[in-house]
Amino acid sequence: MIEHVGGAVIPTGFDVPVEPLRRAAHYSGEPGCIAEARSFAAVFLGRLRTEWCATIDEPAEDKVLLVVSELVTNADRHSNGPYILELEGTDDAVTVCVYDSSSALPRRYPRDPERVGRHGLEIVHALAAEVSVERVPVGKRVRAVLRTSAE
Repeated sequence: MIEHVGGAVIPTGFDVPVEPLRRAAHYSGEPGCIAEARSFAAVFLGRLRTEWCATIDEPAEDKVLLVVSELVTNADRHSNGPYILELEGTDDAVTVCVYDSSSALPRRYPRDPERVGRHGLEIVHALAAEVSVERVPVGKRVRAVLRTSAE
């Protein structure tokens, strides 16, 4: 922190970099895992509010929980093994990463209100500020960054 006193800049000694809040959970794909992941994310957002004094309103929380649901559901349906949900947050953004064992990259289909299903990645792209997909040694990682503060 830097204070400005009478035009002079005075370092206060509190300029310490702060690490984002990070948590991860491992899921086996058993029934109930998607609900558990949503619950894990809700607890994470509560800790972010407490530890980071983050202002996360109900619409922002709903967006994070929906993205968690969509990404975990995709991992649950399309991988042949366990998956990991990793959350990282600060006072203005939450990053949702899901790692799974399938190396097949997800497809984002064009908008089609007539199509039943396969809207997950379309929803994630609509809600997130950034979305990326990459292959990793264990399969793939899907990453979505959501802004939680007003822009």
